[in-house]
Amino acid sequence: MQIESAKEIVLPDLSYKIIGAAFEVFNELGWGLPEKDYQIALSKELKELGFNVKREVYIPLKYKTSNISRYFADFVVDDKILLEIKVVSRLGYFHARQILTYLRTANLRLGILLYFTQEGVKYRRVLNSHY
Repeated sequence: MQIESAKEIVLPDLSYKIIGAAFEVFNELGWGLPEKDYQIALSKELKELGFNVKREVYIPLKYKTSNISRYFADFVVDDKILLEIKVVSRLGYFHARQILTYLRTANLRLGILLYFTQEGVKYRRVLNSHY
């Protein structure tokens, strides 16, 4: 299916600003730092842009009335977008499965998987089809 208008894209303005903040962080810090350093810098950048940023967000997995597991997402931005950061050369199936699990468990519609590579920032927008 071809997307014909920006109205069909989920949270385009917010996504664009988040990804732009990631590029700003990479331009300032460059390549080769641990994931935590990029997380801290991105958190500061997003807050400076006026976003409500929650870090290391606890996401319980429930079965009926019991919590049976738990996850921790890197960020939730404006209570709308789940954001995961990786420092890898390329993404694998595990990374996509991880963010999909987080999205479904947190009942959020959109996730962004940002990865910092030697070539720069790359990203994938991931939609929760169960939303």
